[in-house]
Amino acid sequence: MKNILFICKYNRFRSRIAEILFKRLNKNKIYSVMSAGLIRGKYPLDKNEVSVAKGLGIKLAGKPRGLSTGLLIKTNIIVIVADDVPSHIFDAEKYGKELIMWNIPDVKKNEKEEIIKIIKVIEDKVKKFIENLR
Repeated sequence: MKNILFICKYNRFRSRIAEILFKRLNKNKIYSVMSAGLIRGKYPLDKNEVSVAKGLGIKLAGKPRGLSTGLLIKTNIIVIVADDVPSHIFDAEKYGKELIMWNIPDVKKNEKEEIIKIIKVIEDKVKKFIENLR
């Protein structure tokens, strides 16, 4: 089984959305998927983002997961969903990992339309990613 790890800055929104959508859209069960945030801490989920995602049928819940060495060791493919996480800190080639950069910005205005737009961008990227895995 191949392990995929979606990473963003805090694991509050972008990487979680990617993980949820991948699990929903991927019919090939040879992949295990998780998400994590580069920065650990007590950063609760944003209520507006949770509400907008729920309106689109996406359930954001639970506490953000911090990135760990254990996650990185068992990961085959690292997808950095965010535009604010530097790729150079993941020497993927050195450790035999595939590294993919999506460069998706974080929610700035926290308006419904902006949140929906970012979710749709992530959904499009996830669909293309799944197609490329086949």
